[in-house]
Formats: sequence, structure tokens, C-alpha cells
Amino acid sequence: MNQRLAILLRISFAVLDLLVLNIAFIICQVMFEAHISNVDRLQYTYFWFFCNLAWVMPSWGMNIYNERDIYSFEKFSRHTMQAFAYFLGIVMLYIVFYKQADLSRLFIISVLSSFATSLLINRFLHLALQHVFQNKDHIVRKIMIIGYNERARKLAAYLEQEPVKTEIVGFCEDENKVHELSHYPIISGLDNVIETSKQYKVTEIFSTISPEQQKGIYTLMNEADQACIRFRIIPDLNQFIRKPVHIDYLNDMPVLSLRKEPLDDVGNRIKKRVYDIIVSALVIVLILSWLVPLISLLIWLESRGPVFFVQQRSGKNGEIFNCIKFRSMRVNRDANEKQATKHDNRITKMGKFMRKTNIDELPQFFNVFMSDMSIVGPRPHMLKHTDDYSKLIKQYMIRHFLKPGITGWAQINGFRGETRTVKDMNDRVQYDLWYLENWSLWLDTRVILLTAFNMAKGEKNAY
Repeated sequence: MNQRLAILLRISFAVLDLLVLNIAFIICQVMFEAHISNVDRLQYTYFWFFCNLAWVMPSWGMNIYNERDIYSFEKFSRHTMQAFAYFLGIVMLYIVFYKQADLSRLFIISVLSSFATSLLINRFLHLALQHVFQNKDHIVRKIMIIGYNERARKLAAYLEQEPVKTEIVGFCEDENKVHELSHYPIISGLDNVIETSKQYKVTEIFSTISPEQQKGIYTLMNEADQACIRFRIIPDLNQFIRKPVHIDYLNDMPVLSLRKEPLDDVGNRIKKRVYDIIVSALVIVLILSWLVPLISLLIWLESRGPVFFVQQRSGKNGEIFNCIKFRSMRVNRDANEKQATKHDNRITKMGKFMRKTNIDELPQFFNVFMSDMSIVGPRPHMLKHTDDYSKLIKQYMIRHFLKPGITGWAQINGFRGETRTVKDMNDRVQYDLWYLENWSLWLDTRVILLTAFNMAKGEKNAY
């Protein structure tokens, strides 16, 4: 209900954090002006721009301004500290490897400590704003609920969790329909709703009784408009479907769907495809052009046979495609049916290194360029696994609404490699479905950055 407020807060704190970083830099530069020569000034400018980039990368990659945590001081502060730690690491790498930068160490310490202090002040400002939202009377939402039923009770429980101060004044229901004690008072019958709303200075009315159930609801809607009270209807869809649905409109006709799919939009699919083509082309030209001959030679020297392992896997809409990898195992008959396991004796020494570092997956950028795959998406599974798990997990095939990816949301959250149990696969599927419903180019970039980070630090399931 407070989507606009959440977006405003996210943008405000993201801009404010960048603002204090740049203010800290400007103040420190003024203080050290006498010690900065004209020759070194350009290096300080580079460092300035890099610091901005170094903060944007972890704060964006870790999604510290996400809607779930923006209202929680504890979570927001904890994630900010983690992002600042990554920020420090990136800045230190810059200082170590960019040897031309003749920067004052005292200047660097001053900027970083000033930024850390400013972030701390910003988070306490967040706490103060949170206190304001929950205590100022002029932004309080006073709500009346029409009807006393299971949906009304559930609605009241949800409204109690709203981050902006919300006061439920009570329910409106005929007394002969109430057979139990309610958490909030029954303040009126259905024939006196608007007058009671004015008496309690209600700003919003939620009706759990639909106009089809009681014709008088149409009259109440018009009367609420005249009284400047917002009127909302909570439809009962349980008789049709017993799970959350998304509502869209085809002109004036409401259309219910089981999930929202950003990539169902043609424009979004074009954006993702262009993104895939650009990134995959860069990888093929700048990396694979010299890496393929090198890796091919190393593979061939240890284990004679094909350099690439080409396997049929399940793609978008269940269509089969040939997935390309560097061969990391000795040629064997079980390759198309048996997953790699820990201490698998089929894996070569070179293969173990490639799997640990994910180098074996890099040829899949050719699959991306040829449109069989995307850079980010659900990992493609062997045909046998698709056949087996589709019978065991109800929502398994939904993940095939998307092109499979080289990496995915499930993989950066720890669900990669061998799936020992049905629960392991079910958990992976849930992450894939979350990605399906929350896709954006920003999310793709975040997954790519976190995948690169995980490759650098190593993963326990990479074998």
C-alpha cells in the first residue's frame, strides 16, 4: 500500500549516501589543497570518480536499499556495514594496483573515515524518520473495515504490519452476523458506515463485502467519494483460486494471472536480448578468443578426447538445445545421466580446477550469442533430470518459461552443483521462480557481479 513511499525512501537514501561521500571528498580536498600539486590533481580526480563507483557497486550489488529492509533500522544498518566493508576492499585494491596514483595516505584515511561517519549519521536519520512515520498524527492512516469475516481478520493483521502508522478504528457489520469477540470493536452496522467514518475521522474504508454480495456497497462507494474518504474493495477469490494472483487489465476487462512476469513484455525481452548479445560478444572477443586455445591444449595434454563437452539440455519452453562446456571429465557413459559428485573419479585434475573456478562454463557464452541461453536465468538441467523432477515438483516446469542461464539467482544464493535430495531441487526452483517474477536488467547485473565475486572467493559446492 506504500509503494510510492518505499520508492521515495530508497531513492532518497541512495542519493544521500552518494551525496555525503562527495561532500566528504570535497571537504578533504579543500583541507589538503596546499599539499596537492597541479600534477597530482588529476590522480585525485580519478580517485574521486573511482570512490563513487566503488560505493555504487556493493550497495547496488547487495541491494541495501531494497523495499524489504528499508523500513528496518537493524537490517538497513547491518547491510550498510557489509557494503562499506566491500567498498573498503575495492578502494584498497585500487590503491595497491594503480601504482601511478601518488595519493596522500592521510587524505585517503580522512575521506574514508568521513564517509563512514556520514553513513552512520544517515542511518540514525533513517531511525528518526521511521519514528516520525510511526508517530506523527498528520500522516496516520485511519481505517475502517466493512464486514467481519476471515478476510477482514487477515486484512487487519496485514495492516498492523504496515510501516506507516496505521490505526484500525474497527469493523462495520450487522450484530446478528458477529458470533465471537473481535480484536477491534464493531463500531457500526452496514446502514451507518459513512456517518461513523466521519465521526472517527476515517481516511480509508476497506470492504471485504463485494457489491455482488450486497448491492448497498455501490451506494457506500459513491458516498465515500463525496466525503473524501478512499474506498477499497478486497475481493474474495478463494472460490476461484487459493493462491496470490496478479491483476492486469485488457482495456476495461480484468485479467488474473498466477504470477507477474516482467519478461512477458516484448520490450523487456528485447532489452535482455540486447544485453546478452553485447556482454557475450565482449566475452567471446576479449576472453574466449585466447582462452579457448589455451584451455584446449591443457585439456588435451591430460586426457585425450574432445575439448568441448556438448550435452542436450532442457531450454526455454522445454525445447532441447546443445549446451557447450569445456570437458572436465574423462569420456564416460554416465555423462548424460549422472551428476558430478564430490570426489568424483571421472573428473580430471584440469577439470577439477575448471569446475572450481567455473571456467568450464565459459563456452556457454557461445550458446548465449546463438540465443539458446541467456547470461542470467535458471540453470539448464539434463534431460533425465527434467523428466524426473517435473514429476516430483509441481512448479518445476515453470522455470522453463525463461531461457536457461550461465548463472542464476539460485546459484548466487548457494544452490549450485549437485542436488542430493528433492528438497534441494525444490529450493533451487523457488529461487528460479523468484527471479522469473522479479527480473530487471539491474538484477541481471547484480547476479553477474556476485557470480564474479563468488568465483574469486571460491564456493564449497563447486566440484
